[in-house]
Amino acid sequence: MQTPLGVLARGAIAGVAGTAAIDLFQYLQYRAGGGSDGPVTWEFSSVPGWDGAPAPAQIGKRVFEALFARKLPDRAANRVNNVMHWGYGISWASAFGIVTGSASRSRARLGPVFGTVVFLADYVVLPPTGLYQPIWTYDAKTLGKDWASHLVYGTVSGITLRVLLGA
Repeated sequence: MQTPLGVLARGAIAGVAGTAAIDLFQYLQYRAGGGSDGPVTWEFSSVPGWDGAPAPAQIGKRVFEALFARKLPDRAANRVNNVMHWGYGISWASAFGIVTGSASRSRARLGPVFGTVVFLADYVVLPPTGLYQPIWTYDAKTLGKDWASHLVYGTVSGITLRVLLGA
């Protein structure tokens, strides 16, 4: 029998694997689209400032500034983006670990469903913040790329959980 703390920890490990997978998938898309930065540069220095920073960075900035009542400098944007991106991926998969820890079905099969839930949650939570538009305003190509990324994340998280939980 798995303990709640055990499945939480295994979920966090699955979140690391899933987040690494989504990053690799998005990096390969970037390279296929003509991008030339190496993976380390792409991962750790692709957000030069708050103008145009992606949603994870913007959410992190808002949380930090609300909690500490001080502004974050532009140079913090990439670091905040990475912390929020990885924290988001790890926390979702930790919850997935708890939910699936008692599931009788294969966790690998639940992975794509999990990835789809995370994808849809983004389009529910982020539009009210002004960081995303409502889902119906995006074209099919944009949504398809985003959904594909989340399917990779969910599938890798699910497979990792299956291995870690021995199911």
